[in-house]
Amino acid sequence: MSEQLPLPITNRVICSTRAEARAFLATRMTMRELHAGDVLYEECQPFDHAIFPHRGVISLLARMEDGRTVEKASIGNEGFLGFTYLRGGRGAIGLTVVQIDGYASFLRMSDLDEAMETFTCVRYAMLLYSKALISQLMELVACNGLHSATQRVARWLLHADDRMNGSDFPLTQEALSQVLGLRRATVSASCSQLSKNGAIRYSRGMISVSDRTRLRSFSCECYDRITARSYPITPDFSPATRNDDD
Repeated sequence: MSEQLPLPITNRVICSTRAEARAFLATRMTMRELHAGDVLYEECQPFDHAIFPHRGVISLLARMEDGRTVEKASIGNEGFLGFTYLRGGRGAIGLTVVQIDGYASFLRMSDLDEAMETFTCVRYAMLLYSKALISQLMELVACNGLHSATQRVARWLLHADDRMNGSDFPLTQEALSQVLGLRRATVSASCSQLSKNGAIRYSRGMISVSDRTRLRSFSCECYDRITARSYPITPDFSPATRNDDD
């Protein structure tokens, strides 16, 4: 992985802290590229770094004995990886894999401890995000049990679009089927439906959201519910406030 990339700090947890805390973190964090397929942590593997994405999507996956997977939760620039550490856990709660390319800041756990002890705002921001992520986990249980494949595909793509700031992003249908626990043919049919209705463009593994309003009409209400809970620190950043015609 490349280190110390000259890229902007856009992680909302970091950006919500006070200037002196951000200056401290900047001296301790290392920025690295994230590549789709990278395994950041195996399930229960102890954390050596907290990871703060600025761009890209990270999935926490449950892996069954027969090899099937389904996403427990996803993390983008609204959060960080290592939230269980704050609540006494020492390891990852799932197989942790990069789904969409990007970059992130890596912070050693010893430096995270020092930052939380020195700056109240750091601990507060991280605890708020941890609470938001627990809400996301509960919403996803309901979503996976009650909503159609196309609704779930649309919801996931909306969240990815938020985390990529509206840019095109590489994502295979195979990867999408693995995170949603759906058959590849089912995901293909859903993507075809969304494409034919002008909500997305899909070509050679690249996806772009061409009409957010239309894509939201295919999604379930879980998108809005999860989004409302995912941006508790800096609500002005919430994609729910974005103009869908932008």
